[in-house]
Amino acid sequence: MKDNNCAYCAGGELLDKFGIKICDLSVSQLILFKEQSHKGRCVVAYKDHVSELVNISEEERTAFINDVVKAANAIHKAFNPDKVNYGAYGDTGCHLHMHLVPKYKDGYEWGGVFEMNPGKTLLSDEEYQELIDKIKANL
Repeated sequence: MKDNNCAYCAGGELLDKFGIKICDLSVSQLILFKEQSHKGRCVVAYKDHVSELVNISEEERTAFINDVVKAANAIHKAFNPDKVNYGAYGDTGCHLHMHLVPKYKDGYEWGGVFEMNPGKTLLSDEEYQELIDKIKANL
């Protein structure tokens, strides 16, 4: 099931507004969040347009969480954050996804809740590609 008005379903220009697809995982896609105030921030988005973890089978839920863990492991190996924060929102988007937000003790917003899109740190295409390459090398 897909929704052509959903960035995670449609991709293209809708996704380009905030993210860059890194790769497909077992039941989801891994997306680099363009706003990089938290170096290595990504989103893991489920393959189908469902709103909640309770909308998918136990097997699919387990596979989705395993995808989140796989992505988190890659972020830890690539960037050595002190902590990764996890956020599952979607009040308006209604597509099951999880934000993986690396936090650094000497970095932006340490000790507080991460801002959804602070708009402070955007990178060049080459810099985005470097981050993507580091993540892919550790998947």
